Amino acid sequence: MTLRKFTRDILSFLPVILGFLTIHSALAAAYIVPSASMEPTLMIGDQIGVVVPSYGLSTANLPFGDALGASPETGGRLFGHLPRRGDVVVFRAPANLHQTWIKRVIGLPGDRIALVHGHVILNGTELPWKDRGPAREESRRGVWLPAERYEETLPGNVRHDILKLSQDGELDNIAPFTVPAGHLFVMGDNRDNSADSRVSVADGGVGLLPVWNLQGQARAVLWSWRHLGRTTLIL
Repeated sequence: MTLRKFTRDILSFLPVILGFLTIHSALAAAYIVPSASMEPTLMIGDQIGVVVPSYGLSTANLPFGDALGASPETGGRLFGHLPRRGDVVVFRAPANLHQTWIKRVIGLPGDRIALVHGHVILNGTELPWKDRGPAREESRRGVWLPAERYEETLPGNVRHDILKLSQDGELDNIAPFTVPAGHLFVMGDNRDNSADSRVSVADGGVGLLPVWNLQGQARAVLWSWRHLGRTTLIL
């Protein structure tokens, strides 16, 4: 890591620290990870710091009514802009707006997406995997299952680790489709245990996520009672 990148990461992390110290603010908030869907990046019980205005503001962030007009470019967001592929985002779950979920952005509006044997095909190119060896998934507190860990690389050399519990599971093959305007394709890093954009809202998943639902970008693990070594881990 270069000094420049380290300094940039620290500076971008400051609003998270300030927001965490004030519990919840217009700049940052803290959320506790309740499930295994983002393993190995996020573990059950991790408290994560979220930069709230990362993608602008919408009524998904605010306690009052829908006062912002929607558009394909901003999704009804004030000062809105799209995430980058690879960002870990928190959002209001489309099926239940009272719940906050967390996933990783894989596809942006206009992207062509398919899945073949678990591998993401993004705009005609398969995202490469590097086998990182055996791992474990904590499917729920204290219950561990064997898994395989892979490093997946997105365009721009954005890398993150994922877990696979099996090969050719029910979510591993999806016919090509185009992400519509004002929406995102998001996935959990735990690819066989995540109700994400591969699962429709009617079936309890995210479906294609409206940009309006975004609440912010997860930037760091602030604290973890169960995994103390993960504290202050920058995402």
